[in-house]
Amino acid sequence: MPKAKLDLKGLSDQDLKDKLSEESLRLKKVSFSHAVTPIENPMSIRFMRREIARIQTEIRRRELGF
Repeated sequence: MPKAKLDLKGLSDQDLKDKLSEESLRLKKVSFSHAVTPIENPMSIRFMRREIARIQTEIRRRELGF
């Protein structure tokens, strides 16, 4: 079950980087466990990847100054 979208604009730069590392680690763990034993909802991997992309996009947007 996907979580509700996080308001990324309200987070600080450090919070975004921390969130990115947490989500990346979580994705690696879930992907590995899915390779060993299929998880109940494989679509959750897609949602995690998209959440990571949203965080990376917000970090890049702030770097460019938009």
